[in-house]
Amino acid sequence: QVQLVESGGGLVQAGGSLRLSCGASTIIFRISLMGWYRQAPGKQRELVARITAGGDTNYADSVKGRFTISRDNAKKMVYLQMNSLKPEDTAVYYCNQAHITGQYWGQGTQVTVSS
Repeated sequence: QVQLVESGGGLVQAGGSLRLSCGASTIIFRISLMGWYRQAPGKQRELVARITAGGDTNYADSVKGRFTISRDNAKKMVYLQMNSLKPEDTAVYYCNQAHITGQYWGQGTQVTVSS
């Protein structure tokens, strides 16, 4: 059973930083594509950043240069370092694991950026 548990969300002022963490439960983490998505009220869920098993990354244009995704395969963890946060970054952030066996989601963590 794949389980993903996010942590690290919270309330921060514009210009501040937060680091999100996501812990995975199974060994397939090592060969999974991991990603962070977000969903703001009234909007569709959107991709924020992804990282391949080999460490290649890609980012949404809106977060390039401000957010950094990373992973630690030994710990089965994926991280999202968010700097220079803006009010428009406010959303529920979800960890995603993509594998041949399916797509898996965490429960989400709220990030609120005040102006």
